[in-house]
Amino acid sequence: MTSLNSSAIYQFGPFRLEVREHRLLRGNRPVSLTGKAFETLRVLVERHGTLVPKDDLLAAVWPETNVEGNNLDRNISTLRKALGERTASPRYIETVPRVGYRFVAEVIEIAEEAAAPPARDADRDAPARQEIRFCVSPDRVRIAYAKVGCGYPIVKVANCFNHLAFEWESPIWHHWVRDVAAGNSIVRYDGRGNGLSEWNVEDISFDAWVQDLETVVDAAGLDRFALMGQSQGGAVGIAYAVKHPERVSHLILCGAYSRGANFRGRPDAAQVRQALETLVQLNWGKSNPSFFQLVTNLYIPENTTPEEQTWFKDLQLISVNTANLVKFMRACDNIDVRSLLPSIRVPTIVFHSDGDRISPPEEGRILAAEIPNAKFVPLNSGNHILVAAEPAWETFRRELSAFLNTACTQTSNAATNQ
Repeated sequence: MTSLNSSAIYQFGPFRLEVREHRLLRGNRPVSLTGKAFETLRVLVERHGTLVPKDDLLAAVWPETNVEGNNLDRNISTLRKALGERTASPRYIETVPRVGYRFVAEVIEIAEEAAAPPARDADRDAPARQEIRFCVSPDRVRIAYAKVGCGYPIVKVANCFNHLAFEWESPIWHHWVRDVAAGNSIVRYDGRGNGLSEWNVEDISFDAWVQDLETVVDAAGLDRFALMGQSQGGAVGIAYAVKHPERVSHLILCGAYSRGANFRGRPDAAQVRQALETLVQLNWGKSNPSFFQLVTNLYIPENTTPEEQTWFKDLQLISVNTANLVKFMRACDNIDVRSLLPSIRVPTIVFHSDGDRISPPEEGRILAAEIPNAKFVPLNSGNHILVAAEPAWETFRRELSAFLNTACTQTSNAATNQ
């Protein structure tokens, strides 16, 4: 059957449906579908938000053939697997028992002339290649950093599981780079003892992390920039913003905290954390590979595909060694920058998943309450790192874009009035 709009391009979540090319992309990766599964998806997407009766869907997909309903059921099952969704909580295809199906995700239709050209280097999901460079901290530690994109600079503070080269193609981090770099440039770096940076280091501490951030932004030649801190990187960003307020235009905190496990008044939680550190120190994962799955389930327990789970388990192995990871964990436990929060004077937005298992939701509320005029955006997710296919990622993208645009306008107006 010919589409009502054979040249249409539809965007939903991390997916892009190109009708003329008969192609479904997730990011910049093709998703394999049979011809009839593709047609089923096309019909549902074209009629998104409305109930499509089974008989209508059968007639649209098999216009000249009488087929049994189980053929349609198989197509729907195939699509759900391809989209990475679970029937218990559908994000894309809702079943109305004995009646039909409804495509429930938000869909954006892109006119063909407004769409990106088919060339790979023009695809929105394939940002320009990253440029990896090295700089050296005052205590002579080699730090790797990378730039990608054009526009106003955003600096992402390092975390404990970073690897600039490995995560470039990772489904865990690819959408962060792709979407944050859209219209901006983004600077990322591997912290000391991590990724492509030097691993043989003695000082892995909070003060050293702040020093590494200072080293990277100076080496990158940045005078003023937005600063994004996720997890323990949020505390590093807070300390930097208080120390260098003239250089930070916006502060973006994602799943961040001002207090490590030793300062949260929860002895039971601190003991659990210490037990986890002991298992890491004993290299428990070497003889018990399921340990890496346990850690993965703490970081990304929801809305993930097997590919994303595998990538994150591999990232744990490739990004850091056991000795350094124990140092990271203990340094995180001893973070305490809560007293700095009232001193922050830059526009700040706080994102926090309401089911976060790494950084308790209460920590996000503390940040938003004690940083002057901070905006708080709760995210309906259990993930510490948002994955591309979950609705919370769309919320994050939308709110971040609005925050950066508003803050940039305010900053520009303030500069004009001086």
